[in-house]
Amino acid sequence: MLNFDPLNYRYPSHRNVVYGTNGMTCSSVPQAAQIGIDIMKSGGNAIDASIAMASALPLLEPSGNGLGADCFVLVWTKGKLYGLNGSGFSPRALSADIVKAAGYTAAPPTEGWLPVMVPGCPGAWAELRRRFGTKSMKELMAPAIRYAKDGYPVAVNVSKQWSSEVKRISAVYEKNPQLFGPFMDMFSKNGAPYEAGERFKSEDMAKTLEELAETDCESFYLGDIMKKMVAFSKQTGGFFEEHDFTSYKAEWVEPITINYKGYDVFEMPPNSHGITALMALNILKGMDLGDNRENAACYHKMIEAIKLAFVDTKKYVSDPRTMRTKVNDMLSEEYAAKRRSLIGERAIFPEAGDPFCGGTVYFCTADGEGNMVSFIQSNYMRFGSGVVVPGTGIALQNRGANFSLDSESDNYLEGGKRAYHTIIPGFLSRDGQPIGPFGVMGGFMQPQGHMLVVVNTVDFHMNPQECLDAPRFQWTNGKKVQLEREIPASIAQQLAAKGHEIEIVNSNLGMGRGEIIWRMPNGVLAGAAEPRCDGTVAVW
Repeated sequence: MLNFDPLNYRYPSHRNVVYGTNGMTCSSVPQAAQIGIDIMKSGGNAIDASIAMASALPLLEPSGNGLGADCFVLVWTKGKLYGLNGSGFSPRALSADIVKAAGYTAAPPTEGWLPVMVPGCPGAWAELRRRFGTKSMKELMAPAIRYAKDGYPVAVNVSKQWSSEVKRISAVYEKNPQLFGPFMDMFSKNGAPYEAGERFKSEDMAKTLEELAETDCESFYLGDIMKKMVAFSKQTGGFFEEHDFTSYKAEWVEPITINYKGYDVFEMPPNSHGITALMALNILKGMDLGDNRENAACYHKMIEAIKLAFVDTKKYVSDPRTMRTKVNDMLSEEYAAKRRSLIGERAIFPEAGDPFCGGTVYFCTADGEGNMVSFIQSNYMRFGSGVVVPGTGIALQNRGANFSLDSESDNYLEGGKRAYHTIIPGFLSRDGQPIGPFGVMGGFMQPQGHMLVVVNTVDFHMNPQECLDAPRFQWTNGKKVQLEREIPASIAQQLAAKGHEIEIVNSNLGMGRGEIIWRMPNGVLAGAAEPRCDGTVAVW
């Protein structure tokens, strides 16, 4: 009988760049990457593979997403990049006044019905399949259904998040067992979390996936699944009505972009905060970062750029239908220069400017025909709201916790509105030719991770695995910055001398988890997977 600890690793290791030609998938859990490759081997394209992976990840990594999650997708096909907004709307019956009456003054809570919005994932999967897929939803969801019925062993880092989330929901379960009991029944064993290597399966999720496959996801918005969600909402104090679902549709949008030192960086437009990464890069492209990333001056400039971008997007980004601030103003060269001029030798306390001058799972796929997909979907806070619809396996996201209760904010909570969204897929190209998809999941770390991937690639010529291996920082608020332990102590000391309030983090789980696929000039695919999670690259 082997006796080892799957959470303990005594020695450092490294990963190599992975190459392939006919197809490549990258995911935070190995089974999802393999599902995508199997779909391509059976005749599907990169878009088919991404949908199959997306439908399986609510089971394989429920600590990051669920069947009640949201998603955003960037798709490169036939020489053009497309964006798909799969984020949902707040229930029309919900309002800021209701949330304030419940005792909340700044933002909605993170548990229960108040932060729950109409999930967008199933609608986006169907929309993506109908436009660019080649296989039926039954074929694409078959692997997820099989895993739901037969089970799979929980991955190491997923188990760490699972443990902390069961503790979080256990606390509110004691106060409201009717609402949070279905979560505890599904995701715990008499109150204990599933551990690494333990088998997890869900017959309820298998049945829901089968119904989604049969109806091309229409049941989620027009049929029996929708009715179950609305009924449970009404029974337990929620705000869903049938018309919240029947009126929902994922939306095709035009990606936003800036040119960074000869490379075109693409992100999703608001209500996604991908614009944060673009604004930071816009500031940095007018600065000399030097020849070596591992110096305090380079870190200082990157930290200052990202926090200046963040305070703007936190103030201005919202549902694009209600945003008073224009994306073009936020991405203008004039505004970037204005913000850049604020960066000196000392750390500043960032404040929002005036642009009117002139989490989560991420995965990516690529096939031999040139199709490439950058895909991210999320419950927001790991297992989300803690609300699981009985008999369905649907864990509902808590994205509405990002709404503001300040009536002066563009992101003010209103019924039927999209909230500020932290999940962002990224894409890189040059001279009109695709280089490939990239993403770094992890709440407000995501645009910071995107900025680092681009800087590592363009300024410091790192291979994709180096980009993900490189030590990271995370600005949290004010002058506070978290550093991974791998950053040299001398850099931490110099940053502190510049006025940054430095915290060295013991766990890197909160420092982002990403994947990258680059297409080389000869057509060969080069992929990398995040060392901070259980990710893998599968190739064909």
